Formats: sequence, structure tokens, C-alpha cells
Amino acid sequence: MTDQPTDRVADQPTEPASEPILDHSGVPVLVCDPAGPPIAGPQDVLDHLVGPAFQGAEVVAVPAGRLDGSFFDLSSGFAGEVMQKFVNYHLHLVVVGDITHHLAASKALPDLVRESNEGRHVWFVSDLVELADRLARTRGA
Repeated sequence: MTDQPTDRVADQPTEPASEPILDHSGVPVLVCDPAGPPIAGPQDVLDHLVGPAFQGAEVVAVPAGRLDGSFFDLSSGFAGEVMQKFVNYHLHLVVVGDITHHLAASKALPDLVRESNEGRHVWFVSDLVELADRLARTRGA
């Protein structure tokens, strides 16, 4: 038995990524399509977020609607697992969209969002304009 990692990152596609990598204030951002496949488990994170980001992105902007509801239920551990993968691969995760109903249903999630938004690795923003503004302020700081 070998000590092979159980996680695999999707092979880099030979064609251009279907989701664009946009430049925001000098930061390459993979903007995930809201209609893309759902992110419901650790392998989905690797296949649909981390793997495509290796095309040159530093930030991955994921529509909140693509994330399984368990991401927002902190007792599931899924959010922590996702965030740890991004840290391990030296990528920044940005959850984009309205998560008001998830915040209202949780005592811990509002704290996680507030603390994350005070940091540099994981942010929760309402839209891509807010993300672009935040990246511009961060680069200027």
C-alpha cells in the first residue's frame, strides 16, 4: 500500500478554460459560471474550482448558489474543508452572492463571514463589483 494522496486535482484542460479568468487590479480572478456544476463535495472543489484555477488565477469567485447548502451549515465541516483546500493550494476563495437566508438560519455563520471578510484568504461579497472594489483597495494598500 502506498501513501498516495486521496485528493486529485483535475488535469489541466488542453483547451482554454470555459470560465473566464479576468484581471481585477492586477489580480487574476477565475469567475465561475452560476450555471456550472454544483459544488457538493471535496472532489467537486478540486475538479471545478481548484483545477481550473491552475490556468493562472489567484482568486476563485464562486457564486453562492453553486455551493451545496452544507457549506453554509458549519456543523457539516464542509466549509472548513473547502477553505482549507484553498489555503493548501495558495488560492483565495470568494463566495459571491446573497447568503442572507443562510446567515439568518445560523448563529455561527455570521461570525465566520465577518472574520473571513477581515482576512485575506476567504471573502463573502454581494457581487463581482464589490469584489473588484475590494481587490482595488487591497492592491492599493
